[in-house]
Amino acid sequence: MLKADRFKHILAWFAENMPVAESELHYSNPFELLVAVMLSAQCTDKRVNLVTPALFAAYPTAEAMARATSDDVFAYVQSVSYPRSKAEHLVQMAQRLVEVYGGQVPDNIDDLQTLQGVGRKTANVVCAVIWNQPTMAVDTHIFRVSERLGLTTNSKNPLQTEKQLVKYIPADIIPKAHHWLLLHGRYICQARRPKCDQCGLQAYCRYFNQK
Repeated sequence: MLKADRFKHILAWFAENMPVAESELHYSNPFELLVAVMLSAQCTDKRVNLVTPALFAAYPTAEAMARATSDDVFAYVQSVSYPRSKAEHLVQMAQRLVEVYGGQVPDNIDDLQTLQGVGRKTANVVCAVIWNQPTMAVDTHIFRVSERLGLTTNSKNPLQTEKQLVKYIPADIIPKAHHWLLLHGRYICQARRPKCDQCGLQAYCRYFNQK
């Protein structure tokens, strides 16, 4: 099957079977999403959602968080992965937001990546979710699912995966396609025991048809 046809069929299946696909992180504004995504690195969204209500109540704005110490923030995030470094990054990120961007979250990946603790994946998530920009964030789920489905071939790292995906996915659905692939990997195409018997993409899946 030609790669363009594979993308066409797989994207059509997702559009029909997963019409609603969005972030499972809880947030109410760009700053809260940025904080939540930073906390979600190597941590589950479920755990992050348990932590953020109290954190956002204590520090509802970048200005409030910028005045905190890393020890202050650590008290709220100590149950997530790598809490010390994340607490430090959150405070430093907030301080730069205030000093350079007037407390407002930038709307482009280049400026976002100047913030401490914000890499390309986090920047892509924020731009896609908040501003519906055609940025494809690649996490472990998307990296795995894309290879298994044959959307990518011999991708060695997230950036290679990102470039192969955006080449074939129409720009206007890239933000939703990110969530299609992520959620499929989180609940169906899992790393150790993929639920192939529950998957409607068997006909197009390179992994399933090579087993």
